[in-house]
Amino acid sequence: MVVRHILDAASETIGALRILQHRGAIDLRRPLDIVEMAKRGSTIGPSSTVILAGAQKYPDAPAITDERGTLTFAEVDRQSNALANKLLTQGLRPGDVVAVLARDHRGLIVALSATGRAGFRLAMMNTGFGKSQFVEVAEREGVRAMLYDEEFGDIVDGLPAMPRVLTWVDGERPVPDGVATLDDVVADGDTSMPPTPKSFAGFVILTSGTTGLPKGARRAKTPPLASALLLDRIPIPQRGTMVIVSPIFHSTGFVVWGVGTALGNQTVVMRRFDAEKTLAALAEHRAEVLVAVPTMLHRMIALGPEVIAKYDLSALKIIVIAGSALSPTLSQAVQDTFGDVLYNLYGSTEVGIVSIAQPHELRLAPGTIGRTPVTSHVALFDEHDQPITGIDVPGRLFARNAAPFEGYTDGRSKQVIDGYMSTGDMARIDANGLMFIEGRDDDMIVSGGENVFPLEVENLLAEHPDVADVAVIGVDDDAFGKRLRAFIVRNPDADPQPDELKLHVKTHLARYKVPRDVVFVDDLPRNPTGKLVRRMLPTGPLE
Repeated sequence: MVVRHILDAASETIGALRILQHRGAIDLRRPLDIVEMAKRGSTIGPSSTVILAGAQKYPDAPAITDERGTLTFAEVDRQSNALANKLLTQGLRPGDVVAVLARDHRGLIVALSATGRAGFRLAMMNTGFGKSQFVEVAEREGVRAMLYDEEFGDIVDGLPAMPRVLTWVDGERPVPDGVATLDDVVADGDTSMPPTPKSFAGFVILTSGTTGLPKGARRAKTPPLASALLLDRIPIPQRGTMVIVSPIFHSTGFVVWGVGTALGNQTVVMRRFDAEKTLAALAEHRAEVLVAVPTMLHRMIALGPEVIAKYDLSALKIIVIAGSALSPTLSQAVQDTFGDVLYNLYGSTEVGIVSIAQPHELRLAPGTIGRTPVTSHVALFDEHDQPITGIDVPGRLFARNAAPFEGYTDGRSKQVIDGYMSTGDMARIDANGLMFIEGRDDDMIVSGGENVFPLEVENLLAEHPDVADVAVIGVDDDAFGKRLRAFIVRNPDADPQPDELKLHVKTHLARYKVPRDVVFVDDLPRNPTGKLVRRMLPTGPLE
């Protein structure tokens, strides 16, 4: 058994190396360069490494473009050094936690790069935080310094005195006394490389917080072959352009930015998502890659064919979507609108990249999460922790891959069975080997003795032409224990009736899956990555 595990690991390593070579991420003919890159990653981390490498290979190439213009790799490198040295002169020590609360722009990228090379652990905060929630998370993570956008000044004011740097200034309020701006730091600071830390202090990405206070997912090790998880199934180009509108402080935007930057790509970002401005950016920069969340693509398609046709999107070859469930309806609409360019990435902050569906798989089975990439493995278990191997039999989805989770910052972790970690989702695998998410394992309700997953009902209701957005939850019921309640956002100029929507479900699914309540709302509570925050939907009696 031990010999088999060794052989399997060796085979996977060879497979990952071949993928990285094929995609241009490494050159096996230059082994010393690979060793040097791995050494840098272990001391200053992946974000600093890709910027530093870009500055050495192509210093004048564009690295990041935002509403203020474009910075080259050399400029980002120098600004990263200036910020790192500034923080080191303010009493911080390697291993200290520095938090960043910033939208997607140059300041965030500089923060990602600077903290690694200074030896700090970076905590990436959610821009959707309220003040009390932010303060609680910052205290839990032991934050010693803040990098933040001016617009979040009122939130950051809840923290005790500590070094602070403004990463973006709108000019709508005076800069607080004793707070530096990133522009000032760059203009007056030391742009030489700071002393190399002994080891990479890591970073913390917060979970989505859909069930409560976001947990901090700690990562201090980034395996050198982890990039193969993405590149195995998504052909990210070299020296091209990516438009990333998915928040970079969350896993998907962060991972694609890192891998794409390692390949020399320019990244175009915007602080706030706008559907038509995204189309304009894709056209202006002849971008080959778009990274988004499902709700963003829904809004882009809702612009209509006449608006979309105004922009030349012929360069677009890849749309990476992640962050929340992709409905079959949206899956088909995206490819009918933009061509067969959609890649549905499934994973989480804890387990990393689990699977990726390619365009042809999404045509065959819209909404599928596809297959596992190299070094990723999945298993399904029942409620008794016994393996499930049958076709189309739902089970709890567990995963393991080359980028292991190191536990939450509060000391907790996820359930692990035979080396596989729980994703928290229910899934099934069809006869073609394609995987499908059935819903969160804690979303399942029992209604009249029958198991019901709300996601199945949501996907069906999303197909109705009058439905723009939908959420289905379970609420208490005296007779059935639980019943389904559907929250519907109507399409513009549409006026669907509750009985009409119930009949739509009844026509396609079992009677016990028909929502007993249909509630019309203006919008649904979603976090910055588009995930539905079900706990914010009302479960009490309807008026």
